[in-house]
Amino acid sequence: MISSRNLFLSHVGQTSTEPLLIEIEKAKGIWLYSPDGKKYLDLVSGVSVSNAGHCNEHIITAVNNQMDKYAHLMVYGELVQSPQVNYARRLTELMHDHFETVYFVNSGSEAVEGAIKTARRYTGRSRIVSFRNAYHGSTMGAMSLFGDQDFRSQFMPLIPGIVQAEFNNEKSLSVIDDSVAAVIVEPIQAEAGIINPENDFLKTLREKCNKSGTLLIFDEIQTGFGRTGTLFAYERYDVVPDIICLAKSLGGGLPLGAFVSSNKIISTLSSNPALGHITTFGGHPVSCAAGLAGLEYITENELHLKSVDKGKRFRKKLKHKEIAGIRGEGLFMAVKLSSAELASRFIEQGTKNGLILDQFLFCNDSFRISPPLVIKNEEIDYAVDVIKQTIDEVR
Repeated sequence: MISSRNLFLSHVGQTSTEPLLIEIEKAKGIWLYSPDGKKYLDLVSGVSVSNAGHCNEHIITAVNNQMDKYAHLMVYGELVQSPQVNYARRLTELMHDHFETVYFVNSGSEAVEGAIKTARRYTGRSRIVSFRNAYHGSTMGAMSLFGDQDFRSQFMPLIPGIVQAEFNNEKSLSVIDDSVAAVIVEPIQAEAGIINPENDFLKTLREKCNKSGTLLIFDEIQTGFGRTGTLFAYERYDVVPDIICLAKSLGGGLPLGAFVSSNKIISTLSSNPALGHITTFGGHPVSCAAGLAGLEYITENELHLKSVDKGKRFRKKLKHKEIAGIRGEGLFMAVKLSSAELASRFIEQGTKNGLILDQFLFCNDSFRISPPLVIKNEEIDYAVDVIKQTIDEVR
């Protein structure tokens, strides 16, 4: 009998030549379970997707209730569907007053695409500024913003008019002028290895955009929904963007993305021409029901606030002579090891030791700590013990 692993390699499109190849049968809370009963502690959350935990009963109930009513009905934007309406209303209630309108899509890449199109349409300009070592998705438009030239080079030509600045370098912001439609930035750079903004960099960026009439887009696809200690990272830095892109945990474990802004800005997509941006499955009612349930669970249990102390617990206990430092906020951290070679060996062995781990696209000497926000103190302590044991095994 052909194994699931062989069928996976034969019939499922691969993203790399060396996938993890761990088969998972079920998941609960912060734990993943293989068919043979081995359990893995999830330190990645599907890359910041499962903030409310795997198989969250509140989310499961919401999904089942919605499936009893209807799933897909019509292309997005044509019919009034209560899951979309209820979720959009709750999101805007929890965000800054500027954020009035939610445009639902399917994924983070699509949210970025929609935000860039909206900025160009609203301003009448074409140039976009992104940042080196940024990641905004893999569609052609999102990849055009990609912060790594070597990665992009294999897919040229991409969308023209993209200019790159350097995160935390105020001098590089001189590229922003009145020809720029938008600047897109992660408030904390994720795939660069969890790089925090320094010295009021985001405030300076906001001021520069204000002066040039440029829209500021925050990509909060990884930082949103409580991961950094506030519900959204822009609250932490007291900088309000014009457009915010959301995905990952937005769907409570189901596919969902969105870009959020004022009605004045987003309404430019609805006329001249109509259907300026359209999606069939965007804002799928089951995904919206799941997302709203996940958001309610996070806020009602104050998981966004508790992530601060949980992150501090990791930092306090995760001491080892091969650990060169820990960057990040809340439960959004990068642990820097003494070398890239050690980090690679650590992740390989860590998987064998029952940890789901991940490196970064643009930072090969660090590994990610972004577990579901429901992680308990004793589970943090267990994770720390296994991490230190694994470092000892491979150093």
